Amino acid sequence: MSITAIILCKNEEQNIADCLRSLKFCNEIVVVDDKSSDNTAEIAKSCGARVYERELGEDFSAQRNFGLKKATNEWVLFIDADERVTEKLASEIAKIIKQESDFSGYYIKRQDVIWRKTLKHGEFGSIKLLRLARVDRGKWVRKVHEHWIIQGKVGSLENALMHYPHATLREFISDVNWQSGLHAEANAREGKRSNLFKSVFYPKLKFLNNWITKKGFLDGTEGFVAALIMSFHSFLAWSKLWIKQREK
Repeated sequence: MSITAIILCKNEEQNIADCLRSLKFCNEIVVVDDKSSDNTAEIAKSCGARVYERELGEDFSAQRNFGLKKATNEWVLFIDADERVTEKLASEIAKIIKQESDFSGYYIKRQDVIWRKTLKHGEFGSIKLLRLARVDRGKWVRKVHEHWIIQGKVGSLENALMHYPHATLREFISDVNWQSGLHAEANAREGKRSNLFKSVFYPKLKFLNNWITKKGFLDGTEGFVAALIMSFHSFLAWSKLWIKQREK
């Protein structure tokens, strides 16, 4: 099958083997490793992946575009180490790329599972990501919260990609703290400004949107924690940007 799977990772020895096993339908797997200090690279190589060591440098788009250049197939699937392609999704992808069509890419729904709870509501229950596309139809932009800009028609697949992030609450909070710093930097580069209103009220509105409007309350305690932490992410991102402005 003419498809390359590309995985960006760092210190994912607990996840990488299971991720790679779910990609058996791909005839090429490229791993771009951010200089892991564990056995991620060795495990990936033993599973048949081509591994490239490249420092992330807080630029996810550059890392993904590097992976694109290493792909040798017509179609590319981007997947993270804590994600899994189900058999149904694999079959759907195989069928789609064999068809003669004028589509350049496809969105894939992502189903998040946090602490054994499948989140079906809030922002985690409505995520669609452009992850499957022809290799020469676009590039990734923005250093964090990056997205793939594709030229041509883009469709959507029916089956979901499974996501198992944040094994512990501490890991969730640590990741949010790191990501919010990168997000603040990206906002600054884009000329965005922070103020008291954004730092105080945007997080509250984000929580209400996830918990009430998007019915996160239906996911119980896990839904509440997810909504609360994503609100905290908003607070950190806008507060860090405000601090950056004050330092100038």
